[in-house]
Amino acid sequence: MTLMKKFLGAAAAVAVTAGAALADPAIIFDLGGKFDKSFNEAAFRGAQRWADETGGKFLEIELQSEAQREQALRRFAEAGANPIVTTGFAMSTPLSEVAPDYPDTKFVTIDGWVEAPNVHVVGFAEHEGSYLVGLLAAKASKTGTVGFIGGMDVPLIRKFACGYAQGVKAGNPDATIIANMTGTTPAAWNDPVRGGELTKAQIAQGADVVYAAAGGTGIGVLQAAADAEGVLSIGVDSNQNHLFPGKVLTSMLKRVDVAVYNIMTAGENLEVGFEALDLSQDGVGYALDENNASLISEDMKTSVEDAKAKIIAGDIKVHDYSSDDSCPVLDF
Repeated sequence: MTLMKKFLGAAAAVAVTAGAALADPAIIFDLGGKFDKSFNEAAFRGAQRWADETGGKFLEIELQSEAQREQALRRFAEAGANPIVTTGFAMSTPLSEVAPDYPDTKFVTIDGWVEAPNVHVVGFAEHEGSYLVGLLAAKASKTGTVGFIGGMDVPLIRKFACGYAQGVKAGNPDATIIANMTGTTPAAWNDPVRGGELTKAQIAQGADVVYAAAGGTGIGVLQAAADAEGVLSIGVDSNQNHLFPGKVLTSMLKRVDVAVYNIMTAGENLEVGFEALDLSQDGVGYALDENNASLISEDMKTSVEDAKAKIIAGDIKVHDYSSDDSCPVLDF
């Protein structure tokens, strides 16, 4: 059974249910909410799976503002939660400040970076998974123009875009790639109206496949693509194919759910360090199910599986934007 804990305001405190075990794990969902149908929701599914299978319970909070980040960490640590899982790169700074004050508590950052003896860092090879969906986009496009819409303009999202662009160019060297970011503040993760507007603008420029890597904003991207004739979208993090059956080409899977499940399973015995989940570990991938089966031809499937095998074998090197803040095939 999950203990639902929400802040009602920046100054509100996390209450702990009487009788809660001191070693219950906790999870802090990033802005956008745990039911964003994307990144946060994947994390929630992992936590809920752990709870369902073990009968355990976990503390949780959906952040409503930037001011709550450090407060949530301290409240959970003081309540005895262990480990405390944080989602999103924006938790890096507050976590680096809080973790040293609670040396006996194990913290986890998913997508962030903190160097501390009690912090476990989980990263993903988003560029590899994005390459695969980019290859599919190129093969599905009839106009030769595809789009990318990111959330907040940060290196992590450019990593998605760059991998996608490399896959597109592998499928069609002459393809045109239009890339837009929603904004430069955390609000960019939860603005589906703006996502829809950017999608319509890209469609007006000829894009007939649009990849969204924008959290809750991406729902607006998928909706706008579904409303347009002859246009497909690509989902991200969670499998979003079912949201608009037959109109979502595929989804780039980022197995945040698996990471959270494994972390909660390890509990206080979690070995801290750095964990990178890539294609070889099914940490990233692409979604194929009954909702998009008619959109993915056998030729497309063969091509993407061949590319996947070559990336795992090292025969295809997908450039990681975050390695040098550059992309060989896309200008930002």
